[in-house]
Amino acid sequence: MGTEIERKFLVIGDDWREKAGPGQPLRQGYLTPKGATSVRIRCAAEEAFLTIKGETHGLARPEFEYEIPVAEAEEMLRTLCIGPPLEKMRYRVEHGGLTWDVDVFSGRHTGLVLAEVELTEAAQHVDLPSWVEAEVTHDPRYRNAALAEGDVPPPGSRIP
Repeated sequence: MGTEIERKFLVIGDDWREKAGPGQPLRQGYLTPKGATSVRIRCAAEEAFLTIKGETHGLARPEFEYEIPVAEAEEMLRTLCIGPPLEKMRYRVEHGGLTWDVDVFSGRHTGLVLAEVELTEAAQHVDLPSWVEAEVTHDPRYRNAALAEGDVPPPGSRIP
């Protein structure tokens, strides 16, 4: 079984861009956004994935990911997912010995910028960069599944 251990933060400013690699456009939607289990379809360039995530316990949750044909993923995004797909540009930024994913949302979530960092264990020390603000790991409003359904926090990078 795969396990995802991650923390999520709101991003302030643009200082992260100095260290960012090239961005990758992502489109994703959810078949089951609410509840303990979520099923996601994600298209990234010439690849597509089906991801199943279980209930979160602390910072960890079970995660299973499978590559699927892009044409089938596009069809699922059009016909099976709840609401229109999330659209974002993902940048990778190295900081403190870890790789951070900075997601710049577009479409109905324009103005929202989130950073996630995956860990090898829940107690792992994380050197926070100057460009992160409040941690939103446990705030359900900032889960991608909630954003896909339209449960949108106010635009910008501040918690209301």
